[in-house]
Amino acid sequence: MNCKKKILICGGTGCLSSKSEDIKHNLENYIDKYGIKDVEVILTGCFGFCEKGPIVKIVPENTFYIEVKPEDAEEIIKRDIIDGEKIDRLLYRDPKSEELIYDSKDMEFYQKQERRALKNCGLIDPENIQDFLLHDGYRAIEKVLFNMSNADVVKEIKESGLRGRGGGGFLTGIKWEIASKNESEQKYIVCNADEGDPGAFMDRSILEGDPHSVIEGMMIAGYAIGANKGLVYIRAEYPLAIHRLTVAIEAARKAGYLGKNILGTEFEFDIELKFGAGAFVCGEETALIHSMEGRRGEPTSKPPYPAEKGFWKQPTVVNNVETLVNVPRILLYGKDWFREVGTETSPGTKVFALAGKINNVGLVEVPMGISLREIIFEIGGGIKNNKKFKAVQTGGPSGGCLSEKDLDTPIDFDTLSKKGSIMGSGGMVVMDEDDCMVAIAKFFLEFTLDESCGKCTPCRVGNTRLYEILDRITNGKGKPEDLNLLKELSEGIKATSLCGLGQTSANPVLSTLNQFYNEYLDHVVNKKCTAKACQKLITFHITDNCIGCTACSRMCPVNAIEGSLKHKHTINSEICIKCGACFENCKFNAVEKL
Repeated sequence: MNCKKKILICGGTGCLSSKSEDIKHNLENYIDKYGIKDVEVILTGCFGFCEKGPIVKIVPENTFYIEVKPEDAEEIIKRDIIDGEKIDRLLYRDPKSEELIYDSKDMEFYQKQERRALKNCGLIDPENIQDFLLHDGYRAIEKVLFNMSNADVVKEIKESGLRGRGGGGFLTGIKWEIASKNESEQKYIVCNADEGDPGAFMDRSILEGDPHSVIEGMMIAGYAIGANKGLVYIRAEYPLAIHRLTVAIEAARKAGYLGKNILGTEFEFDIELKFGAGAFVCGEETALIHSMEGRRGEPTSKPPYPAEKGFWKQPTVVNNVETLVNVPRILLYGKDWFREVGTETSPGTKVFALAGKINNVGLVEVPMGISLREIIFEIGGGIKNNKKFKAVQTGGPSGGCLSEKDLDTPIDFDTLSKKGSIMGSGGMVVMDEDDCMVAIAKFFLEFTLDESCGKCTPCRVGNTRLYEILDRITNGKGKPEDLNLLKELSEGIKATSLCGLGQTSANPVLSTLNQFYNEYLDHVVNKKCTAKACQKLITFHITDNCIGCTACSRMCPVNAIEGSLKHKHTINSEICIKCGACFENCKFNAVEKL
């Protein structure tokens, strides 16, 4: 071997749960067994292609192995590292061309991605500061401390057009400017790592794969506004992210990047972790601040904004993980570099977590302005089991559902808002023809209802009434007048709730009413769920495929199925409780939903 090889193993939460640490140990054992030199095994952050994990990548060749198991380690060492052969059975096979793909850059999943925020994830050892330094780590803070004033930094971020990646997309530079102009002996930078959207794992993956970039972003923000204290608010149920961030903070202190007289200058900055209990409402910045102060996580009306009076009534800037990780890139490579991709009003890239009924579940980073069609059908590989695409929910439980007619919609802050959805932190849940949109709206509303702090009446009471109406409709008890009531109540909640949680809580209801009104009508007028997902609106019927095996009658909890051995059975609809046990246990596809 003429150059040193690296074997990179995905060490994100998903792959760790699939024994990627065992893969690493086995690879190291076989390297020792065969006396191999100049090969390093590194547990990295997330590669993004979660659907096919655990991932093992060998560089410099960029050989990309998928669905690797610990028992594959010896074959990888013997055949690939020693003999230089590729292991075909571990390579990705393109589902369209059926060709084996050796290099990840040739995979459709990666071809339209622009990994900027995620540039170090899957590349470096997140627990090794030297590895980070070899990849431009802490160069941006050096540039800032020796060549730029506080005002220069704020101006660069303002002119870059960086918008907050955690919610409504407020301009980061404006927030920094407000805080910088508020005179105070103590100011704070808060990293919001309380990523609570169902199906979202962007910020967690960045913290797991590139914690030092988040630290560097916080340092730059601190320098810009005159803060010497950083706080990371992170939910306690993210143990891996907490561990790697803790390791990174300690390493940064030892290397002189945190503490007093950083890099020999007068600048001082340090970081402390604050743990949350997993309340979704604490993603809202005022509720988050109250939680950090040891109080109940409830939002307060604004103004004053946290940039004016925040943590302990001092000027406080709250940015989420993805926003902060973009900061060192902008300062190092320039605002024009950042604006090379994206749109005029939404420059840069955005990280999305693809989940739901999609072939390539995973983490993707794409330029703002890319279409939903490109994300879902090219990067995401289309819908599972060749089902028909029905909808996609963007922005988590506070977002809205977009339909097939929206597939060519460019993804940016303003366009999504006009469509009745939001960018949010970047969750993207894909649904197919088997999903009932009324039930989907009910599902997201139930989550929001559970997570509401209950402080304001529109959110506490209004969403409860909204949920009750949806529950009636999905149980076949809805009335035509319920549809107008849903809309009126949703718009009232949206207009009068105290914080962003309440103001966006009705988005799933309003967007599905707008996009799938006929589906609501079917539930209310025809007492029918076309997706056959609402249990109370389904009728089970046994077809002529029945051979009389009696499996269905034996599983029925209420003895609603009649028939003798080797003869066709029937279901007594008056007794049937529609539990679906017959449908799930029939091996001959003889039970159908009507």
